[in-house]
Amino acid sequence: MNQTVPLGLIAGGGKFPIIVAQAAQAEGKKVIAVAHQGETLPELEPLVEKIFWIRLGEFGKLLRILKNEGVKDVIMAGGIDKRKMFSKIHPDLKGLLLMAKMSNRKDDFILRAVASELEKEGLQVHPSHSFLPSLLAPAGVLTRRRPTAEEAGDIEFGWIQAKELGKLDIGQCLVVRKKAVVAVEAIEGTDETIRRGGLLAREKAVIIKICKPGQDLRFDLPAVGEQTIETMHEVKAGVLVIEAQKTLIFDREAMIRLADTYKMVIISK
Repeated sequence: MNQTVPLGLIAGGGKFPIIVAQAAQAEGKKVIAVAHQGETLPELEPLVEKIFWIRLGEFGKLLRILKNEGVKDVIMAGGIDKRKMFSKIHPDLKGLLLMAKMSNRKDDFILRAVASELEKEGLQVHPSHSFLPSLLAPAGVLTRRRPTAEEAGDIEFGWIQAKELGKLDIGQCLVVRKKAVVAVEAIEGTDETIRRGGLLAREKAVIIKICKPGQDLRFDLPAVGEQTIETMHEVKAGVLVIEAQKTLIFDREAMIRLADTYKMVIISK
């Protein structure tokens, strides 16, 4: 990554763009952010050299901003509420042309298409965790409590099912109870999947969130944090299973402390 030119940060929602901006600036990078209205947190603004706001779908405007600011290297960080694809998208001409090239609206397909178009324009897309390798989950049981025999059976069963689901690029999260799949993530996102599956399971659900096979690791890595644990606690879920070195953990120590407080298991395979 060229240290003499600004870094372009294409920012979605959540805390991740803020964490990326802080880490990049700590390494002396000038950060130019392109933020999405209604998604990106305003707290990002004081942490970057410049910030430009666009509406979802304004791909031509995004390209013009990055080129005008002399950006060569780009990171995409933070999610977009997929439900807004049906009501809140405002494509410009470049956005319409990009959408016309897409044969489907699956997550990885969309992100690959966007990255490909960026690279055609001379921009290099880097992994979202480039400045933050410490956010990647280490392997092992991360909590004090270890899984019971029944939970271990659900973990092994669910892991296989989640990987098969991931091949279809439908979602990253799956909820299991007594070796039955009770919920599969679709467009609603992880938290709503946990709530739906946890209510069906009644208690002791096993939540599995994995990286999809063949997923482009530059973006859309699975991410978990304290909010994940709080959502699990709402429905009395017992175990969170994530993938080692392919899952981002935000505020790891605080998340593990919270899971220990609730006597949950976090295991990274």
